Amino acid sequence: MTTHGYGHVFAKNPLNRGEKERRDQSAINSMMTDPQSRFLPLRELNLLVNTGMESNLFWLSRVQLDEFACKSEPIFLGILDDIYHFAIEVSTDLFSDAVIRSLNPSLRFVDVRSCGEFLDPEEAGIAAQARIQVYWHQRYKFCSACGSKTQMQRAGQVRNCTGCGTDHFPRTDPVIIVVVHDGDKCLLGQSRGRLQRTNTYSALAGFVDQGESIEEAVAREVMEEAGIEVKNVKYHSSQPWPLPYSLMIGCHAEAVTTNINMDEDEMTDVKWFDRKDVISALENNSEVLKVPMKIAIAHHLVKSWALNEI
Repeated sequence: MTTHGYGHVFAKNPLNRGEKERRDQSAINSMMTDPQSRFLPLRELNLLVNTGMESNLFWLSRVQLDEFACKSEPIFLGILDDIYHFAIEVSTDLFSDAVIRSLNPSLRFVDVRSCGEFLDPEEAGIAAQARIQVYWHQRYKFCSACGSKTQMQRAGQVRNCTGCGTDHFPRTDPVIIVVVHDGDKCLLGQSRGRLQRTNTYSALAGFVDQGESIEEAVAREVMEEAGIEVKNVKYHSSQPWPLPYSLMIGCHAEAVTTNINMDEDEMTDVKWFDRKDVISALENNSEVLKVPMKIAIAHHLVKSWALNEI
């Protein structure tokens, strides 16, 4: 399989995630009170951002955090320039819009998808990690084995059950996403939901099943969604996707069959598109087709096929 140097949004996180440092709980506790450490507030999973001329994530110092009397347990994200960085969940009561704008009029709590569109790639990667980890800790406060409460350990890398002792680790859901091609045509579809009632078409995608390889998942999903048989599956690149905690595994594949038999329960439309129409869509000059925005790996999969870069 061939790899490419695509710098996808959310995929340039510069933090050293501190695997060794997490093993020393007393050192982590010390860093949580260190004046040099930085804390990224998330309110209802939205991230605190300075939306001024040079947009960036807005980090609080320990002193500032204490001034808010915030009692949430910080989640260790990693180390950058010898400074420990944490994410912390905050409440609307303590961090109202009026309060944060008193710190800086340009401060806003921004959803992670929007962060990916205007933050620089490194900060977008940190935003994705923070959002994913805060969301996971929200969801796994109780043990799936016995139902007892869980508690954070290793600075957020594990939740341990207070009842049966089971360790629960943050999850990542692998998702294949694929552009199928047949000569000068590629297969794109509309799934039910966000793309419905538009002329935007995207690569076909679906979760990898347990006990399934990437190649098997590509073949199965394309057959299920479009009724097309494929071969020669090639890996292109990957992208962490923080909604909620997926890893998009981008691929290309050749079509063995071309007659579409669409799954109408899952898809609203699946079509073959000529290369010239796809190129026009990439240049925003097409009236019949729109492709996903550059924030999505689907855009780059479509573009690499259209420009014969696969």
